[in-house]
Amino acid sequence: VERAKQGHIDLYFVGDSITRRWAAATGYPDLLANWNENFSGWNAADFGWGGDTTQNILWRLNNRELDGVHPKVVVLQGGTNNIPAGVTAGEITRGLQAITNTIREKAPEATIVVTGIFPRADIPNALATVREVNESLAKLADGQKIRFLNVNSKMLDRDGKLYPGVMNPDNLHPALKGYEIWAAGLKPILTELLGAPAKESATR
Repeated sequence: VERAKQGHIDLYFVGDSITRRWAAATGYPDLLANWNENFSGWNAADFGWGGDTTQNILWRLNNRELDGVHPKVVVLQGGTNNIPAGVTAGEITRGLQAITNTIREKAPEATIVVTGIFPRADIPNALATVREVNESLAKLADGQKIRFLNVNSKMLDRDGKLYPGVMNPDNLHPALKGYEIWAAGLKPILTELLGAPAKESATR
């Protein structure tokens, strides 16, 4: 909220607790340090909420979350929390598409980078749903104003098992190594869209 009041937010992350933990001011100092190292020079801000589904994220966006922010790039991460509710891959995809459409309405000049759902090893057979959603999301991207990033090949081996250290013991939230993989996938896209990061951020 404070950063939104200041303005000068070029890069905005929206999502659930996976997004929230990365830049949390308290509770995850190693993740915050990683966030600052990777994104602060791009005037970045994020807003996520634990347990949020696509419906929750859409509600937030429709209730002024992005109003007055005017970012140049929005990174969207969501859909993870819809899986344990038994929602189909098609329903999750439609929810993420609705969120993408709303972001375009709220920030028409922004490029949207849709992040594929990360692996969920805590739920049996969840990976099949994750793969189906991600395949559908890839088709929604136009490669220009809507980009798609899927880093799961860096998190899973050929047998679909998580590489050691990429996820927390809950097998839901990425560990620091998982966030580093996400950042490595984002940075070439962000550099293309925003240029090289400044040495210091204009927001505090």
